[in-house]
Amino acid sequence: MKKWLVLLLLIAAAAIGWGVLRKSAPPRVSFARVKRQTLVSPLPTNGKVEPFEWQAIHADMAGVLSALDIQEGQHVSKGQTVAVVADPALQGDIESAEARLSEARAGLAALQSGGRPAELADIDNRLERVRLDLQHATTDYETLQRLATKNAATRHEVQAARDKVRDAEVEIAGLEKRRGSLVAKPDVSAAEARVADAEATLRLARQRAGRSAIVSPLSGVIYGLAVQRGAHVDPGTLIANAGRLDRVRVRVYVDEPELGRVAIGQPVTIRWQALPGKEWKGTVERKPTSVQALGSRQVGEVVCTVDNPGGDLIPGTNVDAEIRTAVVENALVIPREALRHDAGGDYVLALAGDSVERKNVKSGASSVSLVQITSGLAESDAVALPTEAPLKPGDRVTAAM
Repeated sequence: MKKWLVLLLLIAAAAIGWGVLRKSAPPRVSFARVKRQTLVSPLPTNGKVEPFEWQAIHADMAGVLSALDIQEGQHVSKGQTVAVVADPALQGDIESAEARLSEARAGLAALQSGGRPAELADIDNRLERVRLDLQHATTDYETLQRLATKNAATRHEVQAARDKVRDAEVEIAGLEKRRGSLVAKPDVSAAEARVADAEATLRLARQRAGRSAIVSPLSGVIYGLAVQRGAHVDPGTLIANAGRLDRVRVRVYVDEPELGRVAIGQPVTIRWQALPGKEWKGTVERKPTSVQALGSRQVGEVVCTVDNPGGDLIPGTNVDAEIRTAVVENALVIPREALRHDAGGDYVLALAGDSVERKNVKSGASSVSLVQITSGLAESDAVALPTEAPLKPGDRVTAAM
């Protein structure tokens, strides 16, 4: 019985001794070496795609879309007809204007040729008859003159024949004067004005008919198609948008605290979840001029120009963006989690023998996992990583690199 009691006492003493030794052993702490490497500082965020150059296509007149020859994503050329607005009244206006123009031109031609055809024909016919009468009267007069010299005709007969000649000459002169008075300069000017007015009316009618064909204002890709064939449209109704997609603009939403990191010309990488594994490259084109609310965020819109040679990025898509705000060659870096902060500023717990000591540091650029140290540490220094138990300067540790 005494032997068992002694054995139990020895076991208890050994357990107590092991516990005391365990409590007095320094805790095991993971450390990371300070090293030099190229540090790339990305700014991840999101954005929205829009075309680099675009124009809206609108209807110029009211009517029904009788044709719609485009669809989303279709390539079109500048001046290509994309839709037609039907208005039956337009063709009637053209035909009416053509008829009025023909009538005005005929009237002008009649005046320029000397008068109205019916009146001219009547005068010309009468002139022909009177000239024939004059010819006969002249012949009779000459004959009677010869006979009078032979006393074969009286003076009264000669005088009567001469009067007939003069009457015919007077009538011819009157008809010719009347013929000339049919056309006056004011009449011609008025007829020319009527022709010009009819031409303008026809030209306007044809222009209105020409506007019934809606054309693309530039060469590009159709997007944002807003109507369907058979729809009624008014002047100004949006048909669709046409834009160049070989390059696009991406409006990148950067949180307000991060805007100071952004500069014009910084590289940008765009990723779209719809096409995983594919990336598009660009640069920052313009910084924001204001901050606005985006959901629960306060953001500035950073405009980026991105090459899109395949046209895969289409306007309106939501994308992930990463702006490379800094690249530091040969930077002195530590893991981000090793950097600590309190009222005294940034610091690390560096390994000094078998304990840790506080070293105040200054940080620079950072990436997702690393931060640049500009002062306070040297290459190959060891800094403590976070531990479950609190760690303070002067604590002894068992270092694990």
